[in-house]
Parts: sequence; structure tokens; C-alpha cells
Amino acid sequence: MADLSQVDFGRIARVYGRYRPPFPKVLFERLQEMGIGDPGQRILDLGTGTGAMARAFAKRSCLVTGLDKSASLIQEAVRESEEEGVSVRYIQAPAEQTGLPEGKFRAVTACQCWGWFNKPAAAKEAFRLLRAGGLIAIITYDWVTRSGGPAEAAEELIVRFNPQWMNVGGTGVHPEYLSDLTSAGFVDIETFTFDVDVPFSREAWRGRVRASAGVAGSLEPETTARFDDALRLVLEDRFPAEPLHILHRIYTAVARKPGWDGDETTTSDW
Repeated sequence: MADLSQVDFGRIARVYGRYRPPFPKVLFERLQEMGIGDPGQRILDLGTGTGAMARAFAKRSCLVTGLDKSASLIQEAVRESEEEGVSVRYIQAPAEQTGLPEGKFRAVTACQCWGWFNKPAAAKEAFRLLRAGGLIAIITYDWVTRSGGPAEAAEELIVRFNPQWMNVGGTGVHPEYLSDLTSAGFVDIETFTFDVDVPFSREAWRGRVRASAGVAGSLEPETTARFDDALRLVLEDRFPAEPLHILHRIYTAVARKPGWDGDETTTSDW
């Protein structure tokens, strides 16, 4: 496996924010059916990155705090929130030790980030931050390779330019995260998975691949530029028709902190 300590999304914050596809509407519908995302609900989004999930919940009238340890990602999240006119409170801190008050959130989400955490520590911190009966949702949104398709072509190039990177050919399903939730004390674990066909222009797909951990997240800028040019040539030669259709898979694990405090009210402060 590649060394996760060498991955730094902060140095590509603008590319990350621009090219990562938005989470599909149906995801939020499914989450709300399970009790996450009601108007007025206080939500903490761990590893918020450029704030895509935080903004989506804020647009649904939730009271959202986005947290990330990267200053540059937080800066990009603030910029995008201001540009969209969305109110989110952003905090720079690690997911494992947030410094936030205990028991203040009805829901905690962690989207496209759980694998980068010290997972047992992050699960314990999420448990501490939730009110009794509160919910946690771990969500991934991964591309899945099809034989002979653009995603497979991109992964072949990633391995060529970054031979140490082994996170290719995944199924987009992560049952290994469930043990983190159980060990932290969460109960009533449920999971759901569904596929989404996401259209990309060739330029947008190149940007999405650049914004991945195996490329600009871990390669030097000069190597990333050479990779991008190689991918451009492959796409122009093998996939001239647009849009490109890239299979993505949503995997979500939802669990509950035991108990219930009976208080449905929310306020705008801590």
C-alpha cells in the first residue's frame, strides 16, 4: 500500500474543489430517511475538504460545522461557501481531536475521508461529540473501473507514474469501516450502496484524476504535469466521444450512539 502520510490534498485545494463531482441528490434523500439532514439539525462534517458535503447540508437548512486539518482546504471551503452564499462554520482541526464540546451534534458525517484518519480515534471522537441517539454516517464516492473504459486507462497511467500506489481496482465498498464503529460503541449499524453514472468532459475527467491521492495528492507538480499530458493523449486517442461515462459507487454506513435525550430543539450557538 502507498504511504498515506505522503498524501496532501491541501496543496491542490483549488483543483480538488473544482473537479470533484457533487454528491448526488438521492444520497441526501436516503440519509434524511435515516434521520440525517432534517432542517435545523446540527451536523458536523469531519474531513470536510473543500466543504462540498457541508454546503449541501447547509442548503437543506441544517446547522453545519465543517472541520478539516488542512488550512488551505478550509480556505477553499470558505471561498466556495461565500461564492455560493451558503452559511457554514469552518474549523481547522484533526478529526481525531477536534477540541469541540461534547455532545453538541445530532449527526456527524465523514465523506471521502475515513480512510485517511486514525480510524479508531476518529470514531471515538465522533461518539463523544454526538448527543445520545445521534447518528454518524461514513460515506464514500469512488469511481469504479470498467474493462476498457476511461477509468481503467487512468488507473493504468497512475500505476506507471506512481508505482508505489496500490489503491486501484477497488470495488467502492468498505465493510472494514464497520469494526471502527462497533469498537467505538455505536449500535444499529446499517449500510447501503448504489451506483451513479457520472458524465465528464475529457478535460473534467483529467481534472478529477489529477485531484486524486495517487496523482497530485502525492506526486511532485512536474510529474503530475507529465501524467496529465499522458492522460490527455490517451483520452483523445481512445475516447474521442464526449461525455465520458464514469461509473461511481456510493457506499454509506450509518450508526447510532445509544440512548436518547428527548430534546429536539437546536440553537445557533454551542
